[in-house]
Amino acid sequence: MKIVIAPDSFKGNMSAPEVCAVIEEGFLRADKDVLVHKVPLADGGEGTARAVTEAAGGCFVKVRLTGPLGGALDAEFGLIDGGRTAVLDLASASGIELVPRNRLDPLKATTYGTGELIAAALNTGAKELIIGIGGSATNDGGIGMISALGFKVLDKNGREVGQGGEALAGIAKVDASGADRRLKEVSIKVACDVTNPLLGPNGASAVFGPQKGATPDMVKTLDAGLAGLGDAWIRAGLAKDVEQAGDGAAGGVGAALRICLGAKMESGAMLVMKYAGFFDHIRDADLVITGEGMTDGQTSGGKLCSVVARESHKAGVPVALISGALGGDAPKLSGSFDYAVSIACGQIGLDAMIRDSKRDLAFAAENLARAISIGRKIHA
Repeated sequence: MKIVIAPDSFKGNMSAPEVCAVIEEGFLRADKDVLVHKVPLADGGEGTARAVTEAAGGCFVKVRLTGPLGGALDAEFGLIDGGRTAVLDLASASGIELVPRNRLDPLKATTYGTGELIAAALNTGAKELIIGIGGSATNDGGIGMISALGFKVLDKNGREVGQGGEALAGIAKVDASGADRRLKEVSIKVACDVTNPLLGPNGASAVFGPQKGATPDMVKTLDAGLAGLGDAWIRAGLAKDVEQAGDGAAGGVGAALRICLGAKMESGAMLVMKYAGFFDHIRDADLVITGEGMTDGQTSGGKLCSVVARESHKAGVPVALISGALGGDAPKLSGSFDYAVSIACGQIGLDAMIRDSKRDLAFAAENLARAISIGRKIHA
């Protein structure tokens, strides 16, 4: 039997390659004869640059930049295609996993480091950028990112407004005259599966702000600030609207990349799957195993595991989901997956679940292999 292990990371816990290794270990404990192909994936969030760069045989470049709360940190990006293409993760510079849970604050968090990351990629001479924008800690509309690239975001007195979501309220003008000229010489693909608009009840602040520490009052403040930023972009002649699908991704970075940098949105999951060789591996596979840290209502709406299931089913291959936890309307999972299970074994609290996650993931994979063996015996 040939199985393809193609998970996302278990965010804040295990990287996608670690998840692959643990599932393989557990499965092989029950069936040593199985042929395993490990294909670690990502959907535009943390791990996207590493997954694409390693799959393409590229190299990594280290850079020191500004973290989401202003301190310095070390990050990296990938170079593939002989250096022609740079692959970046917003999460490595402005990611939610870089901020302790008790310090999350979208009023303070900035994407300035993401702009520095883009500038560092331009310094290599790359002509194409692939930017994964999932997993942000920010809700600043990308003003930090564009200011690091030479744009000026100004208040009514012509002074720069500063950083973080709290600076949005003071925006009167966006000046693109000093923007890095190299931006006009590159093409930019944005790896993202979020389709939310910038503003309103389905927008960046309302949907994703609470995950980043926003209170209900903050959500209102941030949404109003993003509306003001959108008006400033339109007055500057940079945009006709801020209502495109994906504009709300990463707290408005999706809009900033489209409007200020001319970027084009692509499915993050599909992009990574293509580079990782997923479609080649499943041609003669008997089973695909995917997984993620938390499965909920958003999964069936286009998150990586549902895309893996959809594309596997197109190829006639059944799909098993092994998740850190199952939430929302669990029965709906049967519409996407042939088998779905949570690895949680009765722990109380997230910290305990994370502590035991590798043991429980291996156990769940071993049990899946045993269930397959039982099925074979029954139908023999």
